[in-house]
Amino acid sequence: MSTLKILVVDDEPGIRSGITRILRNFRVDYPFMDEAFDFDVIEAATGEAGIEIIESNEPDIILLDNKLPGIQGVEVLEYIKKKQKNIIVVMITSYASLELAVKATSDGAYDFIPKPFTPQELKSSIENITKRVFLKKMTNKLQDTGKQIRFTFLSVLSHELKAPLNAIEGYLRMIRERQNGMKLEDYDVMIDRSLDRIRGMRSLILDLLDLTRVESGKAKRNITDVDLVTIAGTAMDTMRPYAIQRDVTMNLHHEGPVTIKADAEEMEIIFNNLISNAIKYNKDGGTVDSTLQLADGCLEIKVVDSGIGMSTTEIDKIFDDFVRIKNDKTKNITGSGLGLSIVKKLIDNYAGKIDVTSIPDQGSTFIVRLPIDKPCL
Repeated sequence: MSTLKILVVDDEPGIRSGITRILRNFRVDYPFMDEAFDFDVIEAATGEAGIEIIESNEPDIILLDNKLPGIQGVEVLEYIKKKQKNIIVVMITSYASLELAVKATSDGAYDFIPKPFTPQELKSSIENITKRVFLKKMTNKLQDTGKQIRFTFLSVLSHELKAPLNAIEGYLRMIRERQNGMKLEDYDVMIDRSLDRIRGMRSLILDLLDLTRVESGKAKRNITDVDLVTIAGTAMDTMRPYAIQRDVTMNLHHEGPVTIKADAEEMEIIFNNLISNAIKYNKDGGTVDSTLQLADGCLEIKVVDSGIGMSTTEIDKIFDDFVRIKNDKTKNITGSGLGLSIVKKLIDNYAGKIDVTSIPDQGSTFIVRLPIDKPCL
């Protein structure tokens, strides 16, 4: 159990005692956390008293009223910013205005809790703040141990999710305010764009989870005889709705069962990424041909698309983490830039090889070779 210190700065005794009572036995625990969090609440009736506590017993979180006797809450916020204190500040005030919001945000306020608030509203805000504190601690810990890729993980996650979330929020506000009219069909474009952004966020999160699993190592890899024909077919079925939307035809070529000793989940990740990329970077009405065969003691997986292709310079970059090819043909294609990086890492774990050939405007061919009896050339 880890304890977070919360300083409540409010001139109303009822607010201070109410927050203390609500959080006294409150715990925050999520499956991704290695420990639960409880809270030690400290109270201050003025901004001046709050600053004294900040200097003598620095809290992790401050719940800060703006209307205080003496110095105001925003002045306390300015003090925290000037002193570069690593404290998450939440404003609790019934006088929230646009001017105050702009001022408090620019000075580092994390959120607002309007008065009067319910116990559940307070707990929900504290849960979100606790997750933020946990991620910050994990980031610092991983940096200290030199795992820069994990820092990149969190940075990319926050950066990549911020823009689509802002867009979705904007669309929802426009719909709620009926800015385009009263007919539901007037908002079809906004709804479609929001769904696109949700799909992109889901893809990013799944890719990041795959990357973490590959980088950190699975607790136990389940190596068995895996039927790649079944796995390839499942991957194609998963991607079929997207292929139909793009009018892309998928074909799977093989002669009888094709098996290999491998982890089925890892093989699924490889096929899912190769086939989804072949559809994503294809042309409307294009084709994706996947072939499974044994050749020179190796299992060969070949995925050929009729898409937009790549230049030699672009091919040299595609297996790096967080790299996305950006040009006029790909500007409207979303992605995390992690799929092929994950594929390459998994193939390396099997002492395999992956090669790419591509011609701009004609398509790309990905060939994976996994050893069965001897190393693959």
